[in-house]
Amino acid sequence: MRRVLFLVFLAVSLTAKAATDAARDHHVIIITIDGFPAYLMDDPRASIPHLRKIASEGVVAEGLKVSNPSVTWPNHTTLVTGVAPAKHSVLYNGIMVPDKRGELQRVPEADKAQLVAVPTLFDFLHGKGFTTAAINWPCTRNAGTLDDNFPDVPNMISHSTPRLIEELVAAKILENASDATFIDKTPVIRDDIWTDAACHVWRTRKPNFLLFHLLLVDGVHHRFGPQSPEGYDAVRLADQHIGQFFETLDKSGLRENTSVFIVADHGFERVTKQIAAHVILRKAGLLETEETPKMARVQAISEGGTLMVYLHSTKTKKADRKKVIELFKNQEGIDQILKPKDFEKYGYPLPKDNHGMADLVVSAKPGYSFSNLTGGNESLIPTREGGTGSHGYLSTNPRMNAVFIAVGRGIQKGKRIGVVDNLDVAPTAAYLLGENFPKRTEKF
Repeated sequence: MRRVLFLVFLAVSLTAKAATDAARDHHVIIITIDGFPAYLMDDPRASIPHLRKIASEGVVAEGLKVSNPSVTWPNHTTLVTGVAPAKHSVLYNGIMVPDKRGELQRVPEADKAQLVAVPTLFDFLHGKGFTTAAINWPCTRNAGTLDDNFPDVPNMISHSTPRLIEELVAAKILENASDATFIDKTPVIRDDIWTDAACHVWRTRKPNFLLFHLLLVDGVHHRFGPQSPEGYDAVRLADQHIGQFFETLDKSGLRENTSVFIVADHGFERVTKQIAAHVILRKAGLLETEETPKMARVQAISEGGTLMVYLHSTKTKKADRKKVIELFKNQEGIDQILKPKDFEKYGYPLPKDNHGMADLVVSAKPGYSFSNLTGGNESLIPTREGGTGSHGYLSTNPRMNAVFIAVGRGIQKGKRIGVVDNLDVAPTAAYLLGENFPKRTEKF
C-alpha cells in the first residue's frame, strides 16, 4: 500500500470476512471540485463552512500534488487509476487525432476505451461485484463497468445510462432527455443538476463506489482568476452543493459505513500576461513546411501553464528543435523547457509510446500562461484588468496543489497532514472497500 494509507487511516486488519462485508455494506465516494486549489482552505475570504466542518471531522491535507499535465481529464483519470499520464495515456481534455495535414487536433468526443490505457478502479470494483456510479466524471463515455453514468462529454445526455436519464426527467431534475436543452443551461444550473443527480443516485441505488464532479469553480477561475470576487462566489456555491450532498448522505443512514474523499484535479494561478506561441513561431518561419500536404513544421498547443510542442517535419526536425529551444529560452515568461530525457521525472510518456505526446514541453512562470490565438503580432498579450486564471503548470508549482479532505469510515478524525499525492487516492479507496488495487503489471 502507498504512503497515504499509513498517514490518514486507522490501522485496520482487513480479513476475508471484512472484504465480504465491504462488498455488501461499505461505500466510498470521491467528489472533485474542479479547479479548487488547496490554498483556499486557509483563505479567510473563502466562504466554505461545509467543507471546513467536514475537514474538522476527518483529515485535511496541506495539499494534493497533482499529475502533469495539471489539467482536468488527465488528473481525473489519475485519481481512478493510481498511475500518471505516462501510463494511463490521457494528456488532454480529449483525444489527439491527426487532421488531413497530419497536425494533431483535440477531439473530446471519445469513449473511455479510446482514452484510458489501463484498468480503472471502477472497472476493478465492478468485476469484484461492487456497484458503481459516476456523475459528470471525465473519460467514462460508454464505460460498461459503471451501473449509472452521466459522463463529462459533449452530448452527455445521449451517452448517459438510459434508466438514469428517465429517472431524472421523471423527478424533474432534467426538463427532458435533450442534449440541446442541457447544453443551453448556465454553468451554475449544470452544477445544480449534477448535484441533484448524485443525490438521486445515492438515494435510489446507494452504490459501493460513487464518483461526482463539480465544474463551475474551474470556469469562473479561468475567466476572473482565483481569489477574485467572482471566484469566491463560485467557491461558495460549490460548498453549498457539497453541503446538499452530505445532507442526503446523512439522511440515508449510511454515513458511518461510508468513506468520502473531497479533492480537486488541479489548483489555479492568477495570470496577467499570455505568451502567444504561434506569433513567436510564425515570425521565426516555423509554421509551414514545403512538404505535401503542407503542415506546420512546428505545432504548439497550450495546456495553460505549459505548451506542448510538436516537431512535424522529418526533414528539419533537428534544426527546428534547436531553433524552438532558442526562441523560448529567451522569451519573457518562460520558466523551463523539458526535453524527452526529462519526461519520466514529470510523469509524461515518451513520444514513441504515445502519439499525443509532444517533442518538447515549455513551462511558463507564475503570472504567465500560453495562448492558442493565431492572429496578431505581439508575443505577449495582457489579460483583462485584474487578471484571469490558468492551470496546466508543472506540478512542482505549489499553487497547482489541489484540495484534499477525507472523512468517514476508517479515517482519523481532526487530523491535518502535509502534501499527499493523487496517485494514492485509487489504492486507498480500494483498501477501504477491503480490496488491494492491483499493480499495473497484474491482470484482472
